[in-house]
Amino acid sequence: MNGAESLVRAARAAGIEVCFSNPGTSEMPLVAAFDTEPGLRGVLVLFEGVASGAADGYGRMAEKPAMTLFHLGPGHGNAVANLHNAKRGRSPVVNLIGDHATWHRRYNPPLATDIKSLARPVSDWFRACSSAGSLGRDVRKAIATAWTKPGRLATLTVPTDCQWSDAGDPRFGRLRVPEPPTVANDAVEAAGRALRGEGKSLLLIGAYGARRRGLIAAGRIAAASGCRLGLETFPTRLERGPDLPLLERLPYFPEQGRDFFGGLRRVVLAGALDPVAFFGYPSGISRLIPDGIEVITLARPEDDVERALDDLASTLDAPASFPAHASAAPAPPAAGPITAASLAQAIAAAQPEGAVVVDEGITSSGAYLPLSTGCAPSTYLALTGGAIGWGLPCGTGAALGAPGRKVIVLEGDGSGLYTIQSLWTQAREQLDVVNVVFVNDIYRILQIELQRAGIERPGPQGQALTDLDQPSVDWSAIAKGFGVPWSRADTADGLYRELQRAIAEPGPALIEVRVPGSARPGVP
Repeated sequence: MNGAESLVRAARAAGIEVCFSNPGTSEMPLVAAFDTEPGLRGVLVLFEGVASGAADGYGRMAEKPAMTLFHLGPGHGNAVANLHNAKRGRSPVVNLIGDHATWHRRYNPPLATDIKSLARPVSDWFRACSSAGSLGRDVRKAIATAWTKPGRLATLTVPTDCQWSDAGDPRFGRLRVPEPPTVANDAVEAAGRALRGEGKSLLLIGAYGARRRGLIAAGRIAAASGCRLGLETFPTRLERGPDLPLLERLPYFPEQGRDFFGGLRRVVLAGALDPVAFFGYPSGISRLIPDGIEVITLARPEDDVERALDDLASTLDAPASFPAHASAAPAPPAAGPITAASLAQAIAAAQPEGAVVVDEGITSSGAYLPLSTGCAPSTYLALTGGAIGWGLPCGTGAALGAPGRKVIVLEGDGSGLYTIQSLWTQAREQLDVVNVVFVNDIYRILQIELQRAGIERPGPQGQALTDLDQPSVDWSAIAKGFGVPWSRADTADGLYRELQRAIAEPGPALIEVRVPGSARPGVP
């Protein structure tokens, strides 16, 4: 077999099932090789940022890596924003980047780039393949690295001549995936002593601590110690349900973040990093935990956080169970206008058991988490890295990573336009994704930031750089053009009915929702 065929055989033997692809000339042997391994599904996307975002969503839900296939350095460059999100979210992703033939590179052809320099900032592991015979081994190493809990990004460049050249007949055995480091007993006992101490404590959860096993242990710890339970601002994956504890989400803006830690004696980090503000403001706040509050690290994100929480619960002699929260499932909203609260109520009331909610609603979806605490079990995915254009691709990948579960994407109109090509892949693959697009014809978060910067009334150019009006985007035409059914909701009860309809039908849908704060005159 040739190198490309050995690569796809090795990938399939290592458990890879999906490759999100936007190939070019230098990847043609790999494209042909997919037909030699029917169990490896190639999914075509129309833009590389969709591939990287979809691989992120797939990895979060399947808890194993997908592959991506990019065309040389420029193709990879188009994917970088969502690779940044995946790296910040610690998702498992294996990136294949086609490269020029090894003997052709010295002529500096037009598409030649320094791929290593481009890939290093968004890769935990990088290797440039040098021979057809090593391709299978190289991709297995990449997969094992990516699969290492909680997830890493591995990048492999694949020269064209390594793809088409003879690779012999390699055999691949069982893939050995490294186990995450176990937290030392000393760290568990130190956290236990801290939580038994005088004064108020907070257990701040991140990484795998927000999965079901970790949350159950956290609920037991809170029952034993009386500590507050906190959640990082943008969790990679949060399991939710009436039998799980409620976590207080760390606010986004730094002033509110500082207040979040007010009155505490100590903070115990369980898979979360010591939190910092997203941006520097004139207030000068970077680190959110105020000086004078003791910080104890139980587990780093790359540690076995779930086991560490279990061990901490045992150290505290925590009860086997904890009181369930008393929140009830929200009722459908009454007839009336769409507000932040009624919008969130409609979504929470309509979402089915097992829903996967992907949140890139930015300013429009802030009420969703607190108003949906009583819903049936579901999974929540957030924009961990902060680079917008993630929601629609992530929902696309999440649907493939969690077949049989309905995916609901909460999407701002400005963010959605970054990677709107996701709709085409959803239609082509007939994925169960309901895309709820909040339309106000502005970058509302930027207008908020202008106000925070003391600019209450920007001039005409400043205003033009933050609105999406003139012309307004025709979401009906976009959805239909990509093959996705479209509908519009103008009232809270109408949104609930449209959600019910879209959830009941197979395949993708797009619901346009006009939200308060529109740039259009006369629209609230």
